[in-house]
Parts: sequence; structure tokens; C-alpha cells
Amino acid sequence: MNAMLLYPRLAVNGINKNRRIYLPYILTCSGMIMMYYITSFLTVSRFVREMKGGEIMQQLLFMGCGVMIVFSAVFLFYTNSFIIRRRKTEFGLYNILGMDKRNISRILLWENLMIFVISMVVGISCGILFSKLAELVLTKMLGGGASYAFNAEPKSILHALVYYAVIFLLILINSLRQIHLANPIELMKSENSGEKPPKANYVLAVMGALILAAAYFMAVYIKEPLSALMAFFVAVIMVIGATYLLFISGSVAVCRVLQKNKRYYYRTNHFISVSQMAYRMKRNGAGLASICILSTMVLVTLSSTICLFIGEEDMLRNRYPRNIIIDTYSAEEAVTSLIHKAADDVLEKYGETPENVLHYSYYNITAAFEGNKVICDAEKVKEISNTVNYDIRQMFFVSISDYNRLMDKAEVLSEDEVIICTVNGDFGFDTIAFDGYKTFSVKSKAEDFVGSASAMVNAVESVYIFVKDEAVIAELSEQQLGIPGEYHSRMHDYYGFDLDCDEDRQAEIGSEILEKIMAVKSEQGENWKGVSFDCAANDRAEFYALYGGLFFLGILFGTVFIAAAVLIMYYKQISEGFEDKAKFGILQKVGMTKGEIRKSINSQVLTVFFAPLAAAGVHMAFAFGIVSRLLMLFGLTDTGLFAAVTLCCFLMFGAVYTAVYLITSGSYYKIVSSRE
Repeated sequence: MNAMLLYPRLAVNGINKNRRIYLPYILTCSGMIMMYYITSFLTVSRFVREMKGGEIMQQLLFMGCGVMIVFSAVFLFYTNSFIIRRRKTEFGLYNILGMDKRNISRILLWENLMIFVISMVVGISCGILFSKLAELVLTKMLGGGASYAFNAEPKSILHALVYYAVIFLLILINSLRQIHLANPIELMKSENSGEKPPKANYVLAVMGALILAAAYFMAVYIKEPLSALMAFFVAVIMVIGATYLLFISGSVAVCRVLQKNKRYYYRTNHFISVSQMAYRMKRNGAGLASICILSTMVLVTLSSTICLFIGEEDMLRNRYPRNIIIDTYSAEEAVTSLIHKAADDVLEKYGETPENVLHYSYYNITAAFEGNKVICDAEKVKEISNTVNYDIRQMFFVSISDYNRLMDKAEVLSEDEVIICTVNGDFGFDTIAFDGYKTFSVKSKAEDFVGSASAMVNAVESVYIFVKDEAVIAELSEQQLGIPGEYHSRMHDYYGFDLDCDEDRQAEIGSEILEKIMAVKSEQGENWKGVSFDCAANDRAEFYALYGGLFFLGILFGTVFIAAAVLIMYYKQISEGFEDKAKFGILQKVGMTKGEIRKSINSQVLTVFFAPLAAAGVHMAFAFGIVSRLLMLFGLTDTGLFAAVTLCCFLMFGAVYTAVYLITSGSYYKIVSSRE
């Protein structure tokens, strides 16, 4: 019986003796499990699903569950490597005292089993406790009623148990692999082995700088939101790779440069810190790069999702310039009169009068710009859309009479004159030439057009061309734009208005108008041209669910990323503290005071810790433009709001980062200055 209890006792003693490194690890595992349970609980919550927009919210949360599992696996593997490195000396001692590797494997098995059980119990318990709070927060986001019924979700518990059991099993297998591949002497010396002083690889450092410069150039150069979406992921991969190259190879090169600077290097606090950093910068650089990437992820995730949540009402108005919007794919009066009558009949039935009416006709195409030359042939545009010499934009042709009526102007144009209004772009020419047709003189440039307030227009570079009358538009269509088949475009009749009534009544009116329009569609048969119908009240819940879900995931992942960065920093300082303890002990014996040790530590930790934060700030500064353009795809055009939120996030994260620096610096100092 005692033999059976030997391994559990050794496992308990091992965890207890090394509680300084195991406690943060257990808390992290518990936190990961808690976050997963809460997210999984909300994806199957009947209460969330039955709310307006709840299904969209649950779809987003379901994707968040997958991301959480993948991140948990990668991060727990990474942090466990610190623990195994610290424990190898102890296992080597067991091996020398007579324990074979099978016995050590049993100790590891019991340790992992105990940590798994503790993490599951704490994580699931806290998850159940805080899941109701998370549900109430989502209810607030979606504008639903509160339910205070408290319950646990068996499926979420089972999923967490299975997924994290697999992760812990893989971690155990990896730990056993490391133990079985090492001989006792290697295990005993593993903690103090360090790394050979790496050579400064200037080639890799320059390569990293060039890759980073290319990524920054992409982020600054790309102006069009749709292009920014495609380039964003490429730029992210480039930034990650360049960051690792610069922190691993570039940091070594910096240390070598500092060592050559005699005025800086030959000082007590600098001499020791720079020597130590240069001696193990290969591993140190990888950790710093990981902290930098996680910090950047925190800033991008929090700033963008908070911005979307704060600006969701403005984005809703951008998406729906009016409460009711009817876009008919024909400007023929015989068609539009039927659609307008269907809407007017419903409004009359409910006793409502349309307000802020926005009504005009337009013709739109996708065109390729090369200077002032415009290619409107859709087939040609499709062929050259991937070339860098052309700027693809949406074009909207509107008569000057509609422009004057909506903007309260009195402009007069000849047949060869136009007025231009650009959205998310610029047109700096005095003429505009349509390929194969004619050239128009740009009489003036309008600063704004009320009809440009739509999600599609705000998301891409667009150009409004105001011409003399619809006859000019018809001529353009016949000469250049009237392409049959799949590329065919038509005149549109845009009819939007607001209603002075509550949301429920607007939704009811909108649903009935849509029914009337569908009845017109049935009557028209083959003559039906098509209609796009939007009711802001009907779509508000789904709209808020989308941005509320993104905000919730942003807070969730932001918290996880911060915890990950904090734990990496903590383990990094703890492991290096134990490595440096003997060295500082020798320095104290030869006369180095504790004050001089603290100065040296502050110099080293300050340099190591704040380099990733500074790099993350630079990454975020260059990413600001491309992220703000990506937010335009969601309808957020308030760059000032994004700038303010990003700055606040950076300052708050910087405060947390500084607090972690103070804590880890103190822990490192206690370890290396101890005479035990």
C-alpha cells in the first residue's frame, strides 16, 4: 500500500516544493478552462438563442470556442516547457539515486493528473459561477430581458473535459519524451547549461528589418478597404516572422554593438545585464517576440472590437440611412409607381407619414481608373482587377436635378460638364475620360452627397458623377456601359424614409411593406426587375448581435492574451532568476553589493521587458491605417474614435505591463540575491 502511495506523494511534494512555478500554471489552466466553459455555455444557451440576434451571437461564440482550444493547446505547451526545464535537475537527481525513467514517468503522470483534476474543478466551478454573469452581459448587449435562473450545461462540461484532457495528455507525452531522451548528467546540468553565446547574424537581422518594412509599406500604402482585407492577413504573417527574426538575431546584434561601446558597457549595472542577455539571447529573443506579438494582438483585438461596440449606432445609421429603404432595379415609372404605392398603402393603413424622404435615380457600375482615364467595360474591368496599375472603384451616375433637389443647390451643367464627389478616395484631375466614348470637364468637386451614406459606398472607394440629365446617363449606358449578360447594369430607383414611431411598429410596418412588394413581384412575373428592401428595425437585433458578439469575444480573447503575456514574462524571469542565482552569488562573494545587484537587474529587466511593448506600439501605429480601413467594411468611418480608443487601450495595457514589470523584477531580485 505504501508503494502505491509513493508516486502520488512524490508528485504532491514536487508540486508543493515548486509552487512558485506551479501555482501560476494551475491558475492559467483553470482560467483557460473557465473561459472555454463560459463561451461554450453561451453557444448552447436556450435563453441567448431565443433573443433577437441570439443565433448570430452564438455562431460567433462557436468560432470563439475553436480559437480558444487551439490557443490553449499552443500556450499551455509553451508554458509547460518552462516547468519541465526547471524540474529536469530534480528528475536527474532521482535518476542518479536509483529511480529509472519509468518511475520518473509515473511521477510526471501523477503530477499532470493532479494538475488536470484541480484545473478542471476550479475552472468548471468558476465557469458555472460566472456563466450567468456573462449571459446577463450578452442580454444587455442584445437589449433582451433578464433571466436569473441559474443552471449548468452538461454538454459544455463534457466538451471541456474531453478537449483539455487531450491537451494535458499531449503535454504529458511531450514531457516524457524530453525525460526519456536525456541522460542523467544532462538532466542534472540542464538548468545551468545555458546557451553558447550566439553570433550576431546580421543577415537575418537585415532580412527581418526588410520584411517588417515591406509589411509596414503594405499597411500604409493600401487605401481601399476590400484590398486591405486581403492584404491584412499577409501583412500579419510578415510582421510575426519579422518580429521573431529581429528579436532573436537583431537583439543579439544590438547586444554586440552595446558591448563595443565602452562608455556604456563598462558600468556595473550594464556590464552584467548586457553580458547575460547576449549569452542567451536566442531563447530570450523568442520569448520577447512572443510577448510582442501577444501585446499587439491585445491592442488590435481590444481597440477594434471596443470601437465597433461603441460606434454601433452610427454604423447602423450608415448601413441604413433611413428607417425604410427600397432600392428598385429599374427607374421606369410603370415599375417604381407600383413599388411606391405598395409602401404608401401600408403607411396610410397605419396612419404614418414618411419623413426625411431620400428619393433619386442612379446608375452604377464598377470601373477601373488609370489617372483620369476610366474603363467601364465590365469584362475588361474583371480582367485587369488584379493589376496594380488600375484603381478599381464603384461609380454612381446621378442627374444634376436630383443632386440640386437633395442638396439644396442650383448647379447648371452642359452636356460636356460633370460634378464629382468622391468617397474614401480622391480625384485630382480637371477632366475625366471614358475609354472609347468621350471626355468630360470637371466643373467642380462636391464635398458631400446625402445619397452616399450607405454601407457599400462607405466600404469601398466610390465616385459620384453628376451629369446634365438622365439622357446623358442613357447615352453613356448605350455607348459604353450597356453590356448584356451577367455584367448588365440598370438604372436604380432609391426610395428611403424615416418613421416617427417606436421600433416594434417600424418592424411591423416594414414586414407588411415587404409582403406587399412580394405581391407585386408575383403579379409582374417575368417583367419583374428586382428590389432590395431594408428595414432598420427588423435588422437592428442582428446588427447589434454581430457587433456585441465581436465585442464580447474581443474582451474574452484580450483577457486571455494579456494573461498569456503576463505568464510568459513571469516564467521567463523566474527561470532566468534560478539560472543567474549562482552567478550573482559569486559576485556577492567578491564584493558586489545588493544595491549594485538591484541596479543591474533593473537595467536588464527594463531593457528586456519594455522592448516588446515599444515594438508592439510601433506595430500598432503602422497597423492603424489598415485596421481603420478594415473597420470601414463594418460601416465604422469615425477614424477619430478609433484613434482615441486605440490610445486608451495602449495606455491601459501599458499600466498593466508596468505592474507586471515591477512584480517580476522583485521576484527575480529575491531569487538571485538569496544566499540559500
